[in-house]
Amino acid sequence: MSAPPEITQRDLRNRSREIMDAVQGGQSFTVTRDGHPIGQLVPLRRRRRFVSRQDFAAMSRTAPAVDLDTFRADQDATADACLDDPYAR
Repeated sequence: MSAPPEITQRDLRNRSREIMDAVQGGQSFTVTRDGHPIGQLVPLRRRRRFVSRQDFAAMSRTAPAVDLDTFRADQDATADACLDDPYAR
């Protein structure tokens, strides 16, 4: 993987729209001042809201097996067995 291209602080100021469009499109940049790197512009990762059935099945194939008895025992150990009425004081 290659290093992101360098842009000067002046380039960022003068070509901000063009550079931000590139960042939105997935491009990263290293910003320099006086020839020294001072920061990086990187696109934010967008969270997926929907996972298709095929993707879920593919992810599930590599997940560790779950022992239901152990899972239920863990739930019982951490859950409050006595549910209090939050309004009873």
